[in-house]
Amino acid sequence: MRSFTRALLASLVILLATTANTTAASAQSDEEPDNIVVITGRAEVRAGETVDNVFIADGPVVIDGTVRDALVALNGDVTVSGTVQEDVIVVDGRVTIADGGRVQGDVMSRHPPVVEGNGRLDGSWERWSPRAWTGARSVVGWLALWLAFTISTLVLGLILGLLAPRAASAVDDAAHATGPVILWGLVLVIGLPIIAILAMVTLVGLPLGLALLLALALIYGIGYTAGAWIIGRRVVRNASPIVAFVVGWGILRVFALVPFLGGLAWLVAVVGGLGAILAAVRRARRHEVVTVDPGPPAAAAPPAQTAS
Repeated sequence: MRSFTRALLASLVILLATTANTTAASAQSDEEPDNIVVITGRAEVRAGETVDNVFIADGPVVIDGTVRDALVALNGDVTVSGTVQEDVIVVDGRVTIADGGRVQGDVMSRHPPVVEGNGRLDGSWERWSPRAWTGARSVVGWLALWLAFTISTLVLGLILGLLAPRAASAVDDAAHATGPVILWGLVLVIGLPIIAILAMVTLVGLPLGLALLLALALIYGIGYTAGAWIIGRRVVRNASPIVAFVVGWGILRVFALVPFLGGLAWLVAVVGGLGAILAAVRRARRHEVVTVDPGPPAAAAPPAQTAS
């Protein structure tokens, strides 16, 4: 993990420095470049040249001049005949310090650096571990997914809470019927994907099935939001729908940081939320008041005539 951190920080520093110096470099194109960034090809610092950083994604690197800061190569061999004043980081390739070359910092690579003749490595060599890269990449991807889902559910819950505060109260009231809520929630969570897949079997139902599959993310998101409302109401009973949602949402997002427990919390929230929504809709329909038009008022009866 330390190797990955150093490589990531060095790459970020080089890319940020390159971005900051783009305007100045374009205005002074005749001067030496501050940084060398190559996606694929060959990166070379000729004798007598001095650059700040070198970054290459794919290809060899030849340093005959001076690199003031870091040198990062993702895939390719590096040959140093000049001077690199900071670290040399090579993810997949070999580092050769030729006769008269010098690396004043450390070398991080999969293979030990080759030092020829009077070449010098002032620092130390650290082995690059591909497992560290794979593990760190998985962690970063998982954290990015967690952050995206966290932000999207927060925005969705706040919008629904502001637009339909009475609906939140109705869902919370309906959630007290635990048995029917769980039953309807499981029916929706399991049944909707099955219906979508079965609809896609036929040519006529293909558009409907695709639309339903695409809508599942939003449907489950609404169920998750409703589940957060319900959990928040159990913690802060007299709070507004917005406050209750934020409390429940915070609890669920903390649970989501634990892999197995996060998945279980998501399932409970979605099942409970969708079941409570459907139960609230059914309850509202049962309690509709049917008004009957009484028609025009009856005409008053004429007064009785008395015999004279």
